[in-house]
Amino acid sequence: MLNNQDFTEERRHFIGGSDIGAILGLNPYKSPVDVWMEKTGKASSQSTNLAMRFGSFAEEFVASEYALTTGYIVKEPQKTFIHPELTYCKANLDRLVFDALPQNQAMGPSLIPKRILECKTASPFRQEQWGDSGSNQVPFSYLCQCVWYMAIAELPITDLAVLFGNSDFRIYTIERELELETTVLEKANIFWNEHVLKDIPPDSRSEEDCKKLFERSSPEKAIEADEALLQMAKEYQALLTQEQAIESSIDQIKQAFMNVMKDAESIRFNNQELITWKKTKSISRFDGAQFELAHPDLYKQFQKISNGSRRFVFKTNILNYVNAINEELA
Repeated sequence: MLNNQDFTEERRHFIGGSDIGAILGLNPYKSPVDVWMEKTGKASSQSTNLAMRFGSFAEEFVASEYALTTGYIVKEPQKTFIHPELTYCKANLDRLVFDALPQNQAMGPSLIPKRILECKTASPFRQEQWGDSGSNQVPFSYLCQCVWYMAIAELPITDLAVLFGNSDFRIYTIERELELETTVLEKANIFWNEHVLKDIPPDSRSEEDCKKLFERSSPEKAIEADEALLQMAKEYQALLTQEQAIESSIDQIKQAFMNVMKDAESIRFNNQELITWKKTKSISRFDGAQFELAHPDLYKQFQKISNGSRRFVFKTNILNYVNAINEELA
């Protein structure tokens, strides 16, 4: 059995169900650039958090609850499924689902699975992202995962069983759609061949993507601004001015509320708190400056140097240059 490090290394060499939503730009927590960097070895797979570890731990319970609710038999697959043509497309399924057996019939190797089961846990505060139990209304990233698994395992249905908190258990049913499946596989094929194999990053979709792609700078390199860049700089400056005006208005309204509240801790309506203004608990902080004065040698011994990062700065005098250029063009 592969440990986490080995599994992470193995995942570099294929696209899996947890990748496809991000590749299509439908995962709110992961971008195509993140996947590209993992597959090309430029970044390790994102570390697990408590929610992810709990989801893995709770998988067995969710599968058991599904079997109890439906009467189906569920089994862990004994293999990784691989697409017959696109061999870099793989599927590690949570469970395979079989029809319930008569009492006198044993579970044998000849039985054919009827559907796929995916087991999930989700925050009860995000239930609005899901439709009614029994529907196919699930977050797009999970929908892509189900489409991916059905395409590779060639099974007609995926049941997605979800435990919200510890009190709401739902089952969603996604049926195989060949047209959607073809589109997803085509997108994956382009991503793998045009970006991973050629080592060319996909287009950035956020500021964070840019920071990851262009982490290092060349001090001797500069770009001469053209008319288009100067116009974009002017638009950026105008938006910054609007933002400052909005922040100023927000501060004024906040101050007005404070003047009304005075020493009151909350504003309520129909016994519901609308606004609170409470003192936080006292916390103890380490005073590094005082420690350095008192123990300079010990302070140096425990200093840790962190790598700097690129800082985007919009020079305030750029607007003068933009206005000057506009006057020349006029």
